[in-house]
Amino acid sequence: MAKLIFKLKSVPFDEADDIKNLLNDNQIDFYETPPGNWEISMHALWLYDEDQCIQAKQLIDEYQLKRSQRIRLETQQKIDKGEVETFFQRLLSRPIQFIVIMAIILFILYLTIMPFLQIGQV
Repeated sequence: MAKLIFKLKSVPFDEADDIKNLLNDNQIDFYETPPGNWEISMHALWLYDEDQCIQAKQLIDEYQLKRSQRIRLETQQKIDKGEVETFFQRLLSRPIQFIVIMAIILFILYLTIMPFLQIGQV
């Protein structure tokens, strides 16, 4: 019977490809189920042989640990170099967009709260 080994929903393409290559390189037989047209079915990797489950999980866990450490290091290096845009830098670079979004938010809040304020006046 098939065994679910890795869900691919919201997984970046490069990570999914790396995991598929990792399983192939270690001669672990698997198949992929597509998400379907409306993403109702489960987009995942499944093992044909349940006996390979422990080995596959170990490989995937090791890969994800190394990947997370690498991405954290890359992100920290970008922060140290000043390449990461902060909220205030983004705000200053697009002030009109910020004003429009705030106006929309305030308008929605007004529409949401006004009926309750009118109840107290009646």
